[in-house]
Amino acid sequence: MTGSKGPVFAREPVFFVWFLTVVIWFASLPLTAQAAPRLQTTRGEKPVIVIDPGHGGENLGTTENGHEEKSMTMITARAMYEELSLYDDVEVYLTRTDDVDMDLDERAEFAASVNADFLFSIHYNASETHELFGAEIWISAFPPYNGYGYQFGCEFLAPLRDRGLFLRGIKTRLKSNGDDYYGIIREAAARDIPAAILEHCHVDHARDAEYCDTEADLIQFGREDATAVAKYFGLKSSVLDVDYSGYELAQASEHAAVPGTLRDDTPPDICQLEFVSTDYDTGLLTFSVTAADFDSPLLYYDYSLDGGLTYSPRQAWPESNALTGTYADVFTLNLEIASGTCPEVILRAYNLFDASTESNRYQSPQFYLYGEDEETVEASDPAEQDASAESAPPSPKDEELPAESSRVQEREETSFLTFLLICLIIVLIVFLLLLVSQSITRRRRRRRRRR
Repeated sequence: MTGSKGPVFAREPVFFVWFLTVVIWFASLPLTAQAAPRLQTTRGEKPVIVIDPGHGGENLGTTENGHEEKSMTMITARAMYEELSLYDDVEVYLTRTDDVDMDLDERAEFAASVNADFLFSIHYNASETHELFGAEIWISAFPPYNGYGYQFGCEFLAPLRDRGLFLRGIKTRLKSNGDDYYGIIREAAARDIPAAILEHCHVDHARDAEYCDTEADLIQFGREDATAVAKYFGLKSSVLDVDYSGYELAQASEHAAVPGTLRDDTPPDICQLEFVSTDYDTGLLTFSVTAADFDSPLLYYDYSLDGGLTYSPRQAWPESNALTGTYADVFTLNLEIASGTCPEVILRAYNLFDASTESNRYQSPQFYLYGEDEETVEASDPAEQDASAESAPPSPKDEELPAESSRVQEREETSFLTFLLICLIIVLIVFLLLLVSQSITRRRRRRRRRR
């Protein structure tokens, strides 16, 4: 009779590795949209565009690193307005031209009063933890506005990536009742106007600082925003000598939301650390990182060297591109380990919506000890050198070496004692079994003699 051989995965580990590789490859295939015409039709003969400088009045917006968002958005919005005004056959408006308070419904109502085709809300970003960096755009989750926002969002983000900014994607967010989360998007949609929130960069992160520190930087953002709008609406300008009529946009639908824009609260599906090599003389520790998210691209990673007590600042995930949905599913991670430490390494992978998955843990088998050469004492007389060496207090480095060495030795002694204890227990068990066996044998013999 032939027994069951079990599942293929259990019998063939190589097949399982091959299967997992194929799954990851399919999950990371480019999501680049095919070119398509603009979904949205304008209400009149000319596109009507409303630019909304975010915040204003008592609402300062973010003030991190000495910035004042309400002033930044006004500079960018004015530059965007001036650039768009150079195009033919277009009407452009600003929701506010002064530093005044303005409610979100007032901004949307103004857009409705001029029969706007699109409302663009200008903003700059900051995060509570000050770890995030990059540009993103928020749009409605509901068709047809989702499709309109997605087609514009691709044009908004592409030039920012070309300049070197990291991309955080084209996103949606919902309230607990299922409505769009952001008020300006919600209020505009209630008046049948598509709207988008343009978050150009994070002013509180050093990586983005070079893009927003001067007025010229803010003006450049405005001009690039204007070009994105011109491409979206297919505008042309005799002054600028450009013609975007017939410009092809990203593929989207009026009847269903683009899946990649919908919020995904599930963490990445795979995050694995595999030890590659280490050099105890230099402190270089190398891993191969494998990760995948089958619903959204990976954006960041961070790592811990102390078992999760503290983590490094977030790093950009290699080859991450939120527009195409692509990222490196395998990359090499090199870590510099400080001398005198025994690292316990964990890595976390973050997706488009900042959900994270923690990897397996790697515990170093020993301490890293390097660069601890003893300092020589120079003296003209050898006797004086010996005397000074005897009288000098031990340096911290001299104290650390035996301390760390003793720890390693203690671990080795503990392991050896544990091994001896296990062996002793096994011997005792065998001895007891022999005694029981002999006792049973004697009883059987006595019974036979009596018979």
